[in-house]
Amino acid sequence: MTERFSYTLNATDGRARTGVINTPRGDIRTPAFMPVGTAATVKAMMPESVRATGADILLGNTYHLMLRPTAERIDRLGGLHKFMNWDRPILTDSGGFQVMSLAELRKLTEEGVTFKSHIDGSKHHLTPERSMEIQKLLGSDIVMCFDECPALPASDEDVRKSMELSMRWAQRSRDAFGDRPGHALFGIQQGGVTEELRGISAEKLREIEFDGYAVGGLAVGEGQEAMFGVLDYAPDMLPKDKPRYLMGVGKPDDIVGAVARGIDMMDCVLPSRSGRTGQAWTRRGQVNIKNARHSDDPRPLDEACTCPACSNYSRAYLNHVFRSHEMISGMLITWHNLHYYQELMQGMRDAISAGTFEAFQAEFHATRAMGDIEPL
Repeated sequence: MTERFSYTLNATDGRARTGVINTPRGDIRTPAFMPVGTAATVKAMMPESVRATGADILLGNTYHLMLRPTAERIDRLGGLHKFMNWDRPILTDSGGFQVMSLAELRKLTEEGVTFKSHIDGSKHHLTPERSMEIQKLLGSDIVMCFDECPALPASDEDVRKSMELSMRWAQRSRDAFGDRPGHALFGIQQGGVTEELRGISAEKLREIEFDGYAVGGLAVGEGQEAMFGVLDYAPDMLPKDKPRYLMGVGKPDDIVGAVARGIDMMDCVLPSRSGRTGQAWTRRGQVNIKNARHSDDPRPLDEACTCPACSNYSRAYLNHVFRSHEMISGMLITWHNLHYYQELMQGMRDAISAGTFEAFQAEFHATRAMGDIEPL
């Protein structure tokens, strides 16, 4: 077990990379998908079940946890790992994105953001320094610097101003983070879909020096084509010897495309959110379990899947419990979705190591194009 945070690149295939992030709480195999535990829980899952799907690391949300139950309370109760019964690595975001997307009546200044809670209207002030303090109280292993994420589309001038503010906040985050052996601070590249601005942002982050680097400001409504357009150059602007994290992505084909372009880490609420709304992700694409075609189908969601939902239950049962609003519906489909996502990551790690990533991608797309199995 390492006492420090480090990254080892083990193999590349084209621009795709596989390696290991070493942390005092355990290794993270990359490319890695991080399930989102917004409020100190991956919804509808027990922590040991999340681990059983193959997850090495979870994500927690600074914004949600600072409002409820508060970072100070979590700290008094022994930190986030103990609080939520997850003894492996946790990454916390900075709160910036949620402030921009959820908070009411927010006011942005050079100092930080003042906003009203979406829960009870209480007033809060979030700065780079306060974000670092909150994440330290939570005790997360990977801390994200505080940034501003403008919603796209936005004017070039607005994107530039926002990026420059985020870079000043990145320096303040670095200063406030200090020296915390065993914990890592990641910088976040901004610049919208403009290559020149992305380059300026990357240069500034490299000057400040971080333990890892995120490609931020994507998956905010620009569409897959524009996102891939940025990923065609943005990851290569960041240091090769540090992990690269694409925030808030995504659907399985987004993830495969991002890994093909040099991304090492991703997170998304999609597998768990879809699980609660009856949407299952399978190697043959999406299955909407509430459709009547499943109500008499004794077959599993995916015959090749070894998760509990596919091993022990039929589509007919999953259809029934979803339509009956039974809790087990969200539990089983979420487990299946997280299992599928982790299986996808393992498949990519194996293919990159073997030098067969191009063939893996071709098979992935061909199988998805077949669509769901024929109805009975």
